Amino acid sequence: MITIHKNLPFTPSYPVERIGRPEDLLFFDIETTGFSGERCGVYLIGAVCFERGGWRLTQWFADTPDSEPKLLRAFFDFLQNFRILIHFNGNRFDLPFLLKRCAFYGFDASFGSVASLDLYRSVRPFKKLWGLEGLTQKDLERFLGVCREDPFSGGELIHLYEQYLISGEDSLFGPLILHNEEDLTGMLSVLPALCYRDFLCGSFSFQGYTLKNGDAAPAASEPGPEAGAAPAAQRTAVLAYESGVCLPKPVKSLLNAGPGSVPIGLALDGFCLALSVPLYEGELKYFYPDYQNYYYLIYEDHAIHKSVGQYVEKAARRQASPKNCYTRVPGLFLPVPPGWQTDGQRLLKASPRDKTAYIPCQEELFPEPGEAGRYLAAILAENGLM
Repeated sequence: MITIHKNLPFTPSYPVERIGRPEDLLFFDIETTGFSGERCGVYLIGAVCFERGGWRLTQWFADTPDSEPKLLRAFFDFLQNFRILIHFNGNRFDLPFLLKRCAFYGFDASFGSVASLDLYRSVRPFKKLWGLEGLTQKDLERFLGVCREDPFSGGELIHLYEQYLISGEDSLFGPLILHNEEDLTGMLSVLPALCYRDFLCGSFSFQGYTLKNGDAAPAASEPGPEAGAAPAAQRTAVLAYESGVCLPKPVKSLLNAGPGSVPIGLALDGFCLALSVPLYEGELKYFYPDYQNYYYLIYEDHAIHKSVGQYVEKAARRQASPKNCYTRVPGLFLPVPPGWQTDGQRLLKASPRDKTAYIPCQEELFPEPGEAGRYLAAILAENGLM
């Protein structure tokens, strides 16, 4: 077995203290001769830790076919010095592969002494937000502008390793070591992707909203709040929020605001988040839940409480039902996402069973403390972003 130690002239642009104490962190990656932990072997394990004020790379390389047990023992002995193990998609591959190799040799090995942070799983909810078709580590590196020297994939290196075992040539050894090193430095380089998790799952301060004309109009095939209602206006409310976390790269995306709603725009840039929400202009209704206590006024087309309606001629009123127990409200309205809770505002709809509810788009859009934050949180939750 060959052991390599190397100081890395590298400082992550992500504050690793958000994960844990730097000295407790261990980044690792493995190179194998195949995908099956029962039939294939691991020939290289690389790890990066924070030591004496800098980042240090250690690699254990199986230079002979019988070196694998030494490599496994060396890594698990090293692991005892750390509390948090960080990897990219290791929950699915690296960790179970190593445990299978240890079981093959009869070793009693476990990851139970460390917490595990899988970067892939941590950032997977943001794949659509970033506009990525795939989410390999290299996909993420390209998104964040990280450059590599290594031209090989892990699969291509299997043949190089087999050739190395036969020839022992240094020209083959270099690419094998470089690929693993760049997987690890790349892992450090993509840590800023965690900023999107920190940003979207953190707290926001609402900065207000502005109205824009001519944006985010629904397609002609989009149904309005009800058949025959006035068409949805081409007006948009841009809701501005601010976070305490700064993002490495601006992104824009379309989000689902709930069943039956027109998609809304999401823009993230620096500390700022903007929601561009298409509005509805026309008439909606507030439906009273206790319709048994109301009369429907036939000629006025609205409901009135029985304490007042008893003075209306019987011919002009009838017992209200869930469908006609309402007050009609004209104006400009903001759709609200499912699960949004309001402290005092009445939710308006086109019909009692309409899937989309609205609030008036008035000067003070969210009058109660915390409403603006809950509105944003409901939309992010609806789209799996928190």
